[in-house]
Amino acid sequence: MQNDFLNHIAGAAVGAAIGDALGMPLEFGPARPADRLVREMLPGRIPAGSFTDDTEMALALAESLLAYRPLDPNDLAQRFVAWIESRPPDVGVHTASVLWRIADGEPWEIATAAVQAHNAGSAGNGSVMRCWPVALAWWDDLDRLLEDSVLQSQVTHPHPECNAGSAFVNAAIYHLLHGIAPKDAVARAVDDAEVPTPLRAVIAAAPDKDRRDLPSTGWVRHTLESAVWGLLTTRTFEDAVVNVVNLGNDADTAGAVVGALAGAAYGLDAIPQRWRSALRGEFPLRSGRLWRAADLVTLAEKLVTGD
Repeated sequence: MQNDFLNHIAGAAVGAAIGDALGMPLEFGPARPADRLVREMLPGRIPAGSFTDDTEMALALAESLLAYRPLDPNDLAQRFVAWIESRPPDVGVHTASVLWRIADGEPWEIATAAVQAHNAGSAGNGSVMRCWPVALAWWDDLDRLLEDSVLQSQVTHPHPECNAGSAFVNAAIYHLLHGIAPKDAVARAVDDAEVPTPLRAVIAAAPDKDRRDLPSTGWVRHTLESAVWGLLTTRTFEDAVVNVVNLGNDADTAGAVVGALAGAAYGLDAIPQRWRSALRGEFPLRSGRLWRAADLVTLAEKLVTGD
């Protein structure tokens, strides 16, 4: 496998974690003024450079894919339960509601349906934030990629726009990894994922938005809108991620999504070394092991090779 291709594979994994960590201290805050954008790793509720639940859940998904391919949703659900039982400091309300029901013995299908029924219109970004490992595991099989992207979403987020959003992000990564330009990769991914019309319209309009009109909330539409805007209105990994995380609000999740996309587009070598050196995270399922950028590179290569 060519080194350049592996560089882009690693870029997607490290890029997602970098976007997560850069956005962490800006989460729930207001959008930053355009002339005062944060460009460095800062401390927030956790130390500077630390990734959050976005990357932690992605790592659980990655380990499930290394154990079972195609994805086994029962295995994934139990890995998510083990993760939440470690009491991570940051978990979305919807995700937590589903996982604690599974922890109490409900099958994931019943738990997810019950939580969704309580708020039928809920379409949070909790499955798109973590979906990128599927794109790496199925880098050479778009059909499998789309199937497992939807399946990993359904374990916690069964709303059609969450399912389609996860498939869209991973299809876009797929095309970017295969050398397709960002604008065309996004257009192809919308069709591949059979994105519902309302979400399709949001994605299509995103590049023409003014940053002041991007709320970047926890709604899957807003997360994808911000990520696509960041990818298609910039020409470097750094600018894409910086512009998105500085929209504030759900900054770490929007950062993780655009980081995965931009990392796939530009490759690991395009990610600033100062960020890669600062990246850290303690994935609870690894008994306190400290993860850094090099560990994510190794994980990405394992996902691609199936080792």
